[in-house]
Amino acid sequence: MRYYYPVFKVLGGVLMLFGLTMAVPLGFSHFLHDGIEEGFALSMAITMAIGAGLFLHCRHLDRELQPHDGFLLVTLVWTVLPVFGAIPLLLHIPGLSLTDAYFEAVSGLTTTGATVLTGLEKLPVSINVWRCFMVLIGGMGIIVLAVAILPLLGVGGSQVFKAETPGPMKDDKLTPRIAETARGLWAVYFAIATACLLGYRWAGMSWPDAFMHMCSTMGLGGLAGYDASFAAFDSLKVELVAIVFMLLAGVNFALYFRIWQRRSMRPLWRDLEARLFFVLMAASVAVVTVFLVAHGVYPEWTTALRHAAFNVISVATTTGFATVDYAQWPIFAPILMLFLCGFATCAGSTGGGIKLSRSLLLMKQVQREFTRLLHPRAVRPVTLGGAVVEPQVLFSVQAFMLVYGAVLVGGTMALLLTGLDIVSAFTAVVACVNNTGPGLGQVGPANDYQGLNDAQTWICTVLMLLGRLELFAVLILFTPQFWRR
Repeated sequence: MRYYYPVFKVLGGVLMLFGLTMAVPLGFSHFLHDGIEEGFALSMAITMAIGAGLFLHCRHLDRELQPHDGFLLVTLVWTVLPVFGAIPLLLHIPGLSLTDAYFEAVSGLTTTGATVLTGLEKLPVSINVWRCFMVLIGGMGIIVLAVAILPLLGVGGSQVFKAETPGPMKDDKLTPRIAETARGLWAVYFAIATACLLGYRWAGMSWPDAFMHMCSTMGLGGLAGYDASFAAFDSLKVELVAIVFMLLAGVNFALYFRIWQRRSMRPLWRDLEARLFFVLMAASVAVVTVFLVAHGVYPEWTTALRHAAFNVISVATTTGFATVDYAQWPIFAPILMLFLCGFATCAGSTGGGIKLSRSLLLMKQVQREFTRLLHPRAVRPVTLGGAVVEPQVLFSVQAFMLVYGAVLVGGTMALLLTGLDIVSAFTAVVACVNNTGPGLGQVGPANDYQGLNDAQTWICTVLMLLGRLELFAVLILFTPQFWRR
């Protein structure tokens, strides 16, 4: 156990940092006088005290963090932090069980946006602020934030960064030092978040609503302060702001960093994944709009376009906001939207799923195999963005897809075993693994996860964590090789 003290030391530092983030809802509670300041102050004190205790207890044993330390650390962070994130919810939401509180905190930090709560409008505003704020800090990753701010990881910070960041290409450094890269990404993240906040305020939201929904939009999390989600506002201006920033958050944030460095938009236009992302979003919206008009769901094409654009982009980017109950649309549309959430977002974005870059690599590999069947002697390497992709990356993508499929099947069978119907079970698994939030059936956009029993809730909780850490970072802990030093 002492061997892992350096990991626990960093975990303690992350806990202290996480405790400090509770100052945000505490500030809202103070200025809005919603009467729960003491609860947040107590939660902050507990979190920071335990974090400080863990840090001080493990401070004497120091060594360089290794790759397997990074996997252990990120898994510990994403399983332990929701325990402390759930404390304010347990203190101030009557009748909330530990299972549901942990689920809600995991949903926020993993940017899933699934909820077990109803009557959100009746909750203290600062509670809703905290739920949404967890989405914001979970979006880019609390570990990446720790790398940026806390000088605790030493030279092993790169290992943690690789374990935390999404996507197959984990060695692409924006700056020579990993801490500079993390700070740069978070600076870009908060700059766009500020613009989103001002956009919502311009569209007519109050400052608390603007802040809450900015957090959920930038983290592509989908948690809202109202049971009706964005339908509560019924505002075209609000929806347009949401669409713009959901699209921006679905793109690799490293591109924005390069745009800022070079003072040019060229990195965005030259990136194949980003171009394909925008084309895919536009094409999907167009298809669903025509489909809705053709089936008479909306008599006017402008209304169909409005609802199709918002809900398709929301689900495809794994956000999970809704303006209508799209589960009532003809089945093709919601199934297409759930299909898109599995792969549409870019690597390095705050979205979930397998990422568009992996899909591109798989398609290019299939194309290469077709060529090899026709021309067995041809040498045709797989390229992405003009660069040759190393074979180990391709093997990693293939393995990821195999595990991804196995998790979808295994999760669905587990939920079916608990008595959930097939539509709800399968779509809940897809929504949780891809960190989307709403599925269909019992967990559709007009419903929530409150109707699930404890066993089903815990299965969905595990699936959200697996999806957020892209499967391998968690599953590798269950291999005997990991624990051999």
